[in-house]
Amino acid sequence: MTGLLRITVNTGPSRSTRTETCSSAMPHPSHFAGTLEGVYGHAPCMTPFGPNAPVLMAGMTPADQSCKQIWQPSGAVPAAASDDHPFPYLFHRDIPTLYLGVLGAILLVTLLSVRLTGVRIRSTVRYADMFLLGAAFMLLETKNVINFALYFGTTWLVNAFVFIGVLLAVLAGVEVRRRLPRVNQLLLQLLLFGTLAVAWFVPADAVLALPFAPRLAAAIALAFAPIFYANLIFSDRLALAPDPTSALGANLLGALTGGALEYLALVTGYQALLLVVALLYLGACVAMRFTGRAATPVPDDTVAHHG
Repeated sequence: MTGLLRITVNTGPSRSTRTETCSSAMPHPSHFAGTLEGVYGHAPCMTPFGPNAPVLMAGMTPADQSCKQIWQPSGAVPAAASDDHPFPYLFHRDIPTLYLGVLGAILLVTLLSVRLTGVRIRSTVRYADMFLLGAAFMLLETKNVINFALYFGTTWLVNAFVFIGVLLAVLAGVEVRRRLPRVNQLLLQLLLFGTLAVAWFVPADAVLALPFAPRLAAAIALAFAPIFYANLIFSDRLALAPDPTSALGANLLGALTGGALEYLALVTGYQALLLVVALLYLGACVAMRFTGRAATPVPDDTVAHHG
């Protein structure tokens, strides 16, 4: 046989519990079989291999595969995994209870850690905008890691490149602000939301279709332009904070919250996270209208020290 694709699916410890386990964290054979049928246009072969590990095989055409048993759906077939929602182990679009418990524990530990550093949680309430900026920044960063993995492969080198790019974008923002102390906030906000809109409307397939060099340039522009403008907004806001320690504490809490929000992709897919990022930045901009009025500027050396 030519052009054959083979997938082995381990569905769990026992057939009696297969449906319950795969709904939260175990792969479901129908998920993979439905994906193969959608890609190749015909049902794949299914060969039992052990009590809980069917082997699915699909040829480029029906003539390329020869098997005793053709896969037949026994019930509802979950939607095929995609680049935007690459979770074949989820039978339904939801966040497993175990994930929610772990994320809640992480956020609780973060809250206690910030309090132990001497930051009063009550004092961070007036920095709701800094909290939202931190959440949006971290969610945008994790979204960029996923995008680069899609464009260039899931490797440590690719992940390291993203983190280096984020740091360089932040550094560029710091240097621009140092040379241009006064930048129109409305203009920065418009540029931020404009770059987010471009990232939303440019499909991943269009970027993937480019040769390597243009693909890299497009990925860098789409990923790091919003971070650059967001960092300029962050720097100006921190410069006006009368209590930079509490402001950074609120920003840290927001960053951990933004990291937890990444798991919304299990429900919405990754592209929709850009809408969440835009809503968080919009909330931050609205909050600045109220918190910024009562703020007093902090010397530049203080901002540089905390940045």
